[in-house]
Amino acid sequence: MSDPYDVITMGRIGVDLYPLQAGVPLDEVTSFGKFLGGSASNVAVAAARLGRRVAVVTRTGEDPFGTYLHRALREFGVDDRWVSGVSGLPTPVTFCEVFPPDDFPLYFYRLPKAPDLEIHESELDLGAIAAARIFWMTGTGLCAEPSRSATLAALGARSARPEGGTTVFDLDWRPVFWGDPAEARTHYAAALAHATVAVGNLDEVEIATGCREPDRAARALLDAGVELAVVKQGPAGVLAMNRAGEVAEVPPLPVKVLNGLGAGDAFGGALCHGLLSGWELERTVRYANAAGAIVASRLECSSAMPFAGEVALAVDAGAVL
Repeated sequence: MSDPYDVITMGRIGVDLYPLQAGVPLDEVTSFGKFLGGSASNVAVAAARLGRRVAVVTRTGEDPFGTYLHRALREFGVDDRWVSGVSGLPTPVTFCEVFPPDDFPLYFYRLPKAPDLEIHESELDLGAIAAARIFWMTGTGLCAEPSRSATLAALGARSARPEGGTTVFDLDWRPVFWGDPAEARTHYAAALAHATVAVGNLDEVEIATGCREPDRAARALLDAGVELAVVKQGPAGVLAMNRAGEVAEVPPLPVKVLNGLGAGDAFGGALCHGLLSGWELERTVRYANAAGAIVASRLECSSAMPFAGEVALAVDAGAVL
């Protein structure tokens, strides 16, 4: 058996078509850039950029955009062996508008259904998922079958692993993918029972716990079974709290924001890197914060993910220069 992966992510993939003009409404944009996208895939790229051995579990359409995504993953150093095609469903496309510093509307084209929601339990390599040092799954993967059952099966394989490991639940709340927030909370609770780390912004932790106040939400996530709760608060920074009683409150790095959409995924990949490195909580969160800030200063998501030297420079400078 080959060595276990540092990180396996499972969830969304798609093509981001982002305007090459900032401050222009979508109906007036004349040129776009094409990038690999999707939260789980972006997190995989972010971790790979930091030197980690990474794979992603997802599905694309059997179309030219699917071919592009396979090629992009390999170029970023992400293993695509568990990325398969779905006949009859197009690869998703996402557009955004760019109005810095804090307005980036997203337009998802995932109809009639996204291929990444057609992940089946029977297709999973549960041995590899169980053996990975970190397994990263997302809330969107719980929004429809068969992806929901496959995601819960992967979590079950992790829970049955005798030697432990880190299982990260990226709360990843996207209202457009759910009919009823109450339904989401039920499925989130089932996933939290298997997770060791939960990561989300204020909207996401509120869906998961019913609490929006950061301290209360973090404690509610710990009560739900995780060992580490990470609450991203935008301009107020990040609150992290673990079951050992450690608390880290880290302010954001000063940065001139161009596009904030990939910052959370960069944060996630860097969080994985810090956890795998065995760093103390505050160092890990500061590092992840810096990675997110770097991507917020750039237009794209996946190809904007920073390398370790770039993150170290931002941490040392206390700002994205």
